[in-house]
Amino acid sequence: MAVSLEHEIDFGDVVMGVDEAGRGPLAGGVYAAAVSMPLALAKEALLGAWAAVNDSKKLSHKKRSALAEIIKTTPGCTWAIASASPAEIDELNILKATHLAMSRAANTLALKLEETKRENIKILVDGLPVPTLPFESRNLIKGDAKSLFIAAASILAKTARDEDCLRLDALYPEYGFAKHKGYPVKAHYEALAKFGPCPEHRRSFTLSKGECR
Repeated sequence: MAVSLEHEIDFGDVVMGVDEAGRGPLAGGVYAAAVSMPLALAKEALLGAWAAVNDSKKLSHKKRSALAEIIKTTPGCTWAIASASPAEIDELNILKATHLAMSRAANTLALKLEETKRENIKILVDGLPVPTLPFESRNLIKGDAKSLFIAAASILAKTARDEDCLRLDALYPEYGFAKHKGYPVKAHYEALAKFGPCPEHRRSFTLSKGECR
């Protein structure tokens, strides 16, 4: 089933979609993005430049990167990307840190909108409810495969986190962040066993071979 604007149209006139990336990795921050656009323009985009927008997990790296650039440069589209650091993840726990990143992205996007529009903002968020969001919100299970704005947010969050993993790889090449993006795979555990954790590893996660908490 392709993404649509059904949920945006049903919810309000000024709607933003919010999604996250990077809850499961052993290292790096958790990222969130927020995307909004006037619904009339969004209808045109869905039939044109945004026709391939979908859940980021269903897209190749090359396609995600291309779509991220299209989303960012579409006239009338407002977007924001934010993150919570490994230190914040360790202090708060991964769920609360994810919610923090989402709230930061939503607040940043809101500041980019006209003041009259801010009063009417509503948020569609992927997955379970997020009670700390700064505006009225509605959660949507598997929303990144249903809502155009959430799908667009999933693409921006994922590409931003992947780009940050390239930064980490340049700083700490022994861990292979460019390949596994910090996820708990065999090669990552082997590097941790050999070199120990770097400053970007999440100390509240299990950093020895096994499942991430």
